[in-house]
Amino acid sequence: MKSAELDYELPPELIAQTPAARRDGSRLLVFERRTGAIRHRRFAELGAELAGELVVVNDTRVVPARLHLTRATGGRAEVLLLERLPGEGLWEGLARPSAKLRPGERLGPVELIEPLGEGRWRLRLHGPVAGETPLPPYITEPLADPSRYQTVYARDEGSAAAPTAGLHFTPELLAGLDVERVTLHVGLDTFRPLAVDDLAEHRIHGERYVVAPAAWERIRAAERVLAVGTTTVRTLETIAAGGPLAGRTELFITPGHDYRRVDALLTNFHLPRSTLLALVMAFAGVEETRELYRVAVAERYRFFSFGDAMLVL
Repeated sequence: MKSAELDYELPPELIAQTPAARRDGSRLLVFERRTGAIRHRRFAELGAELAGELVVVNDTRVVPARLHLTRATGGRAEVLLLERLPGEGLWEGLARPSAKLRPGERLGPVELIEPLGEGRWRLRLHGPVAGETPLPPYITEPLADPSRYQTVYARDEGSAAAPTAGLHFTPELLAGLDVERVTLHVGLDTFRPLAVDDLAEHRIHGERYVVAPAAWERIRAAERVLAVGTTTVRTLETIAAGGPLAGRTELFITPGHDYRRVDALLTNFHLPRSTLLALVMAFAGVEETRELYRVAVAERYRFFSFGDAMLVL
Protein backbone atom coordinates (compact mmCIF):
# COMPACT_ATOMS: atom_id res chain seq x y z
CA MET A 1 0.00 0.00 0.00
CA LYS A 2 1.25 3.49 -0.84
CA SER A 3 1.09 6.25 1.77
CA ALA A 4 -0.72 8.44 -0.77
CA GLU A 5 -3.68 6.04 -0.46
CA LEU A 6 -4.04 7.23 3.14
CA ASP A 7 -4.59 10.85 2.10
CA TYR A 8 -7.87 12.75 2.31
CA GLU A 9 -9.05 16.34 2.28
CA LEU A 10 -9.89 17.81 5.69
CA PRO A 11 -11.05 21.40 6.23
CA PRO A 12 -8.79 22.82 8.97
CA GLU A 13 -11.77 24.05 10.98
CA LEU A 14 -12.80 20.42 11.62
CA ILE A 15 -9.65 19.76 13.67
CA ALA A 16 -10.98 19.88 17.23
CA GLN A 17 -8.97 22.28 19.39
CA THR A 18 -10.83 21.63 22.65
CA PRO A 19 -12.70 18.64 24.08
CA ALA A 20 -16.49 18.47 24.10
CA ALA A 21 -18.17 20.10 27.10
CA ARG A 22 -19.10 16.59 28.31
CA ARG A 23 -16.90 13.62 27.54
CA ASP A 24 -19.83 11.54 26.29
CA GLY A 25 -21.39 14.52 24.50
CA SER A 26 -19.24 13.94 21.42
CA ARG A 27 -20.75 12.47 18.28
CA LEU A 28 -20.49 8.82 17.27
CA LEU A 29 -20.53 7.62 13.67
CA VAL A 30 -21.63 3.97 13.60
CA PHE A 31 -20.78 1.66 10.69
CA GLU A 32 -22.05 -1.90 10.32
CA ARG A 33 -19.63 -3.87 8.17
CA ARG A 34 -22.13 -6.65 7.48
CA THR A 35 -24.90 -4.41 6.11
CA GLY A 36 -23.02 -1.24 5.19
CA ALA A 37 -25.43 0.79 7.34
CA ILE A 38 -24.27 4.14 8.73
CA ARG A 39 -25.87 5.79 11.76
CA HIS A 40 -25.20 9.09 13.53
CA ARG A 41 -25.36 8.90 17.32
CA ARG A 42 -24.08 10.58 20.46
CA PHE A 43 -21.34 8.81 22.37
CA ALA A 44 -23.63 8.52 25.40
CA GLU A 45 -25.71 6.12 23.27
CA LEU A 46 -22.83 3.68 22.78
CA GLY A 47 -24.45 1.01 24.95
CA ALA A 48 -27.49 0.89 22.69
CA GLU A 49 -25.25 -0.10 19.77
CA LEU A 50 -23.58 -3.00 21.56
CA ALA A 51 -24.75 -6.57 21.97
CA GLY A 52 -22.84 -7.84 24.98
CA GLU A 53 -19.33 -7.20 23.70
CA LEU A 54 -16.47 -7.27 26.17
CA VAL A 55 -15.16 -3.67 26.03
CA VAL A 56 -11.35 -3.64 26.27
CA VAL A 57 -9.67 -0.33 27.19
CA ASN A 58 -6.06 0.82 27.44
CA ASP A 59 -5.53 2.15 30.96
CA THR A 60 -2.19 3.87 30.35
CA ARG A 61 -1.72 7.30 31.91
CA VAL A 62 -0.07 10.25 30.15
CA VAL A 63 3.12 11.54 31.76
CA PRO A 64 3.45 15.36 32.15
CA ALA A 65 6.40 14.92 29.85
CA ARG A 66 6.93 18.14 27.87
CA LEU A 67 9.79 20.02 29.55
CA HIS A 68 10.69 23.60 28.62
CA LEU A 69 14.36 24.03 29.50
CA THR A 70 17.29 26.44 29.21
CA ARG A 71 20.79 25.63 27.94
CA ALA A 72 23.92 26.87 29.70
CA THR A 73 24.27 29.37 26.84
CA GLY A 74 20.88 30.83 27.71
CA GLY A 75 19.23 29.36 24.63
CA ARG A 76 15.90 27.58 24.83
CA ALA A 77 15.49 23.82 24.59
CA GLU A 78 12.61 21.40 24.84
CA VAL A 79 12.51 17.73 25.83
CA LEU A 80 9.58 15.37 25.36
CA LEU A 81 9.97 12.26 27.52
CA LEU A 82 8.87 9.22 25.54
CA GLU A 83 9.67 6.11 27.54
CA ARG A 84 11.32 5.07 30.79
CA LEU A 85 14.44 2.95 30.30
CA PRO A 86 16.12 0.50 32.68
CA GLY A 87 18.34 2.39 35.11
CA GLU A 88 17.94 5.16 37.66
CA GLY A 89 16.23 8.15 36.05
CA LEU A 90 16.90 6.97 32.48
CA TRP A 91 14.52 7.90 29.67
CA GLU A 92 14.28 8.02 25.93
CA GLY A 93 13.12 11.44 24.77
CA LEU A 94 12.86 13.84 21.89
CA ALA A 95 15.08 16.90 22.33
CA ARG A 96 15.35 20.06 20.30
CA PRO A 97 17.22 21.81 18.86
CA SER A 98 18.74 18.33 18.56
CA ALA A 99 21.49 19.24 16.08
CA LYS A 100 22.91 21.81 18.52
CA LEU A 101 22.84 19.59 21.59
CA ARG A 102 25.78 17.51 22.79
CA PRO A 103 26.22 14.37 24.96
CA GLY A 104 26.91 15.35 28.55
CA GLU A 105 25.07 18.66 28.22
CA ARG A 106 22.85 19.55 31.17
CA LEU A 107 19.48 21.20 30.57
CA GLY A 108 18.20 21.93 34.07
CA PRO A 109 17.05 18.56 35.45
CA VAL A 110 17.85 16.76 32.15
CA GLU A 111 21.29 15.29 31.42
CA LEU A 112 21.79 14.29 27.79
CA ILE A 113 23.66 10.98 27.45
CA GLU A 114 23.53 9.66 23.89
CA PRO A 115 21.84 10.65 20.61
CA LEU A 116 19.70 7.86 19.14
CA GLY A 117 18.89 9.47 15.79
CA GLU A 118 15.84 11.30 14.45
CA GLY A 119 15.94 13.77 17.35
CA ARG A 120 15.76 11.04 20.00
CA TRP A 121 18.13 10.93 22.98
CA ARG A 122 18.93 8.64 25.85
CA LEU A 123 18.91 10.93 28.87
CA ARG A 124 18.80 11.02 32.64
CA LEU A 125 16.13 12.96 34.47
CA HIS A 126 17.17 14.23 37.90
CA GLY A 127 14.08 14.50 40.06
CA PRO A 128 10.38 13.87 39.33
CA VAL A 129 8.62 14.29 35.99
CA ALA A 130 7.19 17.79 36.32
CA GLY A 131 6.41 19.14 32.88
CA GLU A 132 3.34 19.96 30.83
CA THR A 133 0.81 17.64 29.22
CA PRO A 134 2.28 16.88 25.76
CA LEU A 135 -0.57 17.82 23.41
CA PRO A 136 -0.23 16.94 19.71
CA PRO A 137 1.16 19.71 17.46
CA TYR A 138 -2.14 20.24 15.64
CA ILE A 139 -3.75 21.43 18.89
CA THR A 140 -2.77 25.07 19.17
CA GLU A 141 -5.07 26.21 21.99
CA PRO A 142 -3.96 25.71 25.62
CA LEU A 143 -5.80 23.01 27.56
CA ALA A 144 -7.69 24.56 30.47
CA ASP A 145 -8.08 21.27 32.33
CA PRO A 146 -5.18 18.78 31.88
CA SER A 147 -7.37 15.93 33.13
CA ARG A 148 -9.31 16.11 29.86
CA TYR A 149 -6.25 14.61 28.13
CA GLN A 150 -6.49 11.57 30.44
CA THR A 151 -9.11 8.85 30.30
CA VAL A 152 -11.23 8.48 33.43
CA TYR A 153 -9.77 4.98 33.86
CA ALA A 154 -6.10 5.98 33.37
CA ARG A 155 -3.98 4.15 35.92
CA ASP A 156 -0.49 3.09 34.83
CA GLU A 157 1.67 6.15 34.07
CA GLY A 158 3.96 5.88 31.08
CA SER A 159 2.51 7.37 27.87
CA ALA A 160 3.67 10.28 25.74
CA ALA A 161 0.12 10.66 24.37
CA ALA A 162 -3.40 9.72 25.38
CA PRO A 163 -5.25 6.72 23.91
CA THR A 164 -7.79 9.22 22.60
CA ALA A 165 -10.68 6.87 21.76
CA GLY A 166 -11.08 6.43 25.51
CA LEU A 167 -11.41 10.13 26.26
CA HIS A 168 -15.16 9.96 25.54
CA PHE A 169 -16.03 7.62 28.41
CA THR A 170 -17.54 8.74 31.71
CA PRO A 171 -17.67 6.61 34.88
CA GLU A 172 -21.44 6.35 34.47
CA LEU A 173 -21.15 5.06 30.91
CA LEU A 174 -18.48 2.53 31.87
CA ALA A 175 -20.64 1.25 34.72
CA GLY A 176 -23.18 -0.05 32.20
CA LEU A 177 -20.61 -1.99 30.16
CA ASP A 178 -18.58 -5.17 30.61
CA VAL A 179 -15.03 -3.78 30.71
CA GLU A 180 -11.55 -5.30 30.77
CA ARG A 181 -8.17 -3.50 30.85
CA VAL A 182 -4.87 -3.80 29.05
CA THR A 183 -1.92 -1.41 29.16
CA LEU A 184 0.12 -0.11 26.23
CA HIS A 185 2.26 2.96 26.75
CA VAL A 186 1.81 5.20 23.70
CA GLY A 187 5.10 6.28 22.20
CA LEU A 188 6.86 8.04 19.37
CA ASP A 189 4.79 6.92 16.38
CA THR A 190 1.74 8.85 17.59
CA PHE A 191 3.63 12.05 16.73
CA ARG A 192 5.16 10.85 13.45
CA PRO A 193 3.44 10.92 10.05
CA LEU A 194 4.50 8.36 7.47
CA ALA A 195 7.71 9.50 5.79
CA VAL A 196 7.92 6.73 3.17
CA ASP A 197 6.02 6.17 -0.06
CA ASP A 198 5.54 2.44 0.49
CA LEU A 199 4.05 1.31 3.83
CA ALA A 200 6.17 -1.85 3.68
CA GLU A 201 9.23 0.35 4.29
CA HIS A 202 7.86 1.97 7.47
CA ARG A 203 9.23 0.73 10.78
CA ILE A 204 7.11 1.03 13.90
CA HIS A 205 8.97 2.12 17.05
CA GLY A 206 8.22 -0.54 19.65
CA GLU A 207 5.86 0.23 22.52
CA ARG A 208 5.66 -1.52 25.89
CA TYR A 209 2.49 -3.37 26.84
CA VAL A 210 1.29 -5.68 29.61
CA VAL A 211 -1.88 -7.71 30.06
CA ALA A 212 -2.74 -9.54 33.28
CA PRO A 213 -3.23 -13.30 32.81
CA ALA A 214 -6.79 -13.17 34.20
CA ALA A 215 -7.63 -10.28 31.86
CA TRP A 216 -6.34 -12.19 28.84
CA GLU A 217 -8.38 -15.24 29.81
CA ARG A 218 -11.53 -13.13 29.81
CA ILE A 219 -10.58 -11.53 26.49
CA ARG A 220 -9.63 -14.83 24.88
CA ALA A 221 -12.89 -16.47 25.96
CA ALA A 222 -15.23 -13.57 25.09
CA GLU A 223 -17.77 -14.17 22.34
CA ARG A 224 -17.15 -10.69 20.94
CA VAL A 225 -14.48 -8.09 21.81
CA LEU A 226 -14.78 -4.34 21.27
CA ALA A 227 -11.31 -2.77 21.22
CA VAL A 228 -11.28 0.85 22.38
CA GLY A 229 -8.64 2.54 20.27
CA THR A 230 -5.82 1.47 17.99
CA THR A 231 -3.43 0.90 20.90
CA THR A 232 -5.78 -1.69 22.35
CA VAL A 233 -6.06 -3.31 18.92
CA ARG A 234 -2.28 -3.63 18.56
CA THR A 235 -1.97 -5.11 22.05
CA LEU A 236 -4.68 -7.73 21.52
CA GLU A 237 -3.55 -8.67 18.03
CA THR A 238 0.07 -9.02 19.18
CA ILE A 239 -0.88 -11.49 21.91
CA ALA A 240 -3.43 -13.31 19.74
CA ALA A 241 -0.67 -13.94 17.20
CA GLY A 242 1.43 -15.67 19.87
CA GLY A 243 3.10 -12.75 21.62
CA PRO A 244 3.78 -12.80 25.38
CA LEU A 245 1.45 -11.14 27.91
CA ALA A 246 4.10 -8.50 28.58
CA GLY A 247 6.68 -7.12 26.20
CA ARG A 248 7.11 -4.75 23.27
CA THR A 249 5.06 -4.68 20.11
CA GLU A 250 6.20 -3.47 16.71
CA LEU A 251 3.03 -4.72 15.02
CA PHE A 252 2.13 -2.50 12.05
CA ILE A 253 -1.41 -3.34 10.93
CA THR A 254 -2.17 -2.60 7.29
CA PRO A 255 -4.92 -3.74 4.89
CA GLY A 256 -4.77 -7.51 4.51
CA HIS A 257 -4.22 -8.12 8.23
CA ASP A 258 -6.15 -11.12 9.58
CA TYR A 259 -7.79 -9.90 12.80
CA ARG A 260 -7.71 -12.67 15.40
CA ARG A 261 -9.23 -11.15 18.56
CA VAL A 262 -10.93 -7.87 17.65
CA ASP A 263 -14.57 -8.06 16.54
CA ALA A 264 -15.51 -4.38 16.81
CA LEU A 265 -13.50 -1.18 16.89
CA LEU A 266 -14.08 2.16 18.61
CA THR A 267 -11.73 4.87 17.39
CA ASN A 268 -11.38 8.58 16.71
CA PHE A 269 -10.83 10.09 13.25
CA HIS A 270 -7.13 9.97 12.40
CA LEU A 271 -4.61 12.09 10.53
CA PRO A 272 -4.05 11.59 6.81
CA ARG A 273 -1.03 9.42 5.94
CA SER A 274 -0.93 7.91 9.43
CA THR A 275 -0.33 4.36 10.59
CA LEU A 276 -3.54 4.62 12.61
CA LEU A 277 -5.63 5.24 9.50
CA ALA A 278 -4.03 2.19 7.87
CA LEU A 279 -5.15 0.09 10.85
CA VAL A 280 -8.73 1.34 10.52
CA MET A 281 -8.71 0.58 6.79
CA ALA A 282 -7.49 -2.92 7.59
CA PHE A 283 -10.51 -3.42 9.86
CA ALA A 284 -13.32 -1.57 8.07
CA GLY A 285 -12.10 -1.89 4.48
CA VAL A 286 -10.11 0.58 2.39
CA GLU A 287 -12.95 1.98 0.26
CA GLU A 288 -15.38 1.75 3.15
CA THR A 289 -13.09 3.85 5.35
CA ARG A 290 -12.67 6.45 2.61
CA GLU A 291 -16.45 6.72 2.36
CA LEU A 292 -16.85 6.96 6.15
CA TYR A 293 -14.33 9.81 6.27
CA ARG A 294 -16.08 11.53 3.36
CA VAL A 295 -19.37 11.27 5.27
CA ALA A 296 -17.73 12.51 8.48
CA VAL A 297 -16.37 15.59 6.69
CA ALA A 298 -19.72 16.26 5.00
CA GLU A 299 -21.54 15.93 8.34
CA ARG A 300 -19.01 18.21 10.04
CA TYR A 301 -17.69 15.72 12.55
CA ARG A 302 -14.76 16.92 14.66
CA PHE A 303 -11.42 15.23 13.95
CA PHE A 304 -8.31 13.98 15.79
CA SER A 305 -7.54 13.78 19.53
CA PHE A 306 -10.36 15.95 20.92
CA GLY A 307 -12.75 15.10 18.09
CA ASP A 308 -15.65 12.72 17.66
CA ALA A 309 -15.60 8.93 17.50
CA MET A 310 -16.43 6.11 15.10
CA LEU A 311 -17.75 2.67 16.00
CA VAL A 312 -17.16 -0.12 13.48
CA LEU A 313 -19.26 -3.20 14.16
